[in-house]
Amino acid sequence: MAVLIFKLRYVPDDEVQEVRDLLSENAIDYYETSAGVLGISMPGLWIKNKDQTEKARQLIDEYQQCRQNTAREEYRLKQRTFMDLFKENPVRYLSIILVVSLIAYIMVFSFFKF
Repeated sequence: MAVLIFKLRYVPDDEVQEVRDLLSENAIDYYETSAGVLGISMPGLWIKNKDQTEKARQLIDEYQQCRQNTAREEYRLKQRTFMDLFKENPVRYLSIILVVSLIAYIMVFSFFKF
């Protein structure tokens, strides 16, 4: 009996292709189901032979861990701090700080005047 090994709903196309390639390279016999015409069926990759399920699960888990680490590293490299943004456009941030300070001064000064 076939075993669902990888659900394809909301999975990017590049990841699906890489998982297909991974299973094919390791000689794991699988087939793919689509979401159907109405999109309500379960799209997924199914293992035909139950004996290969554990090996396929291990390969997919390793692949996803590697993909997760790569995505986290890319995200970490793209993160910018406030000082990075300030160095890129100091006039903008100084003007924002000046305007906010002016509004706060007017509000506080008018409160104490009454």
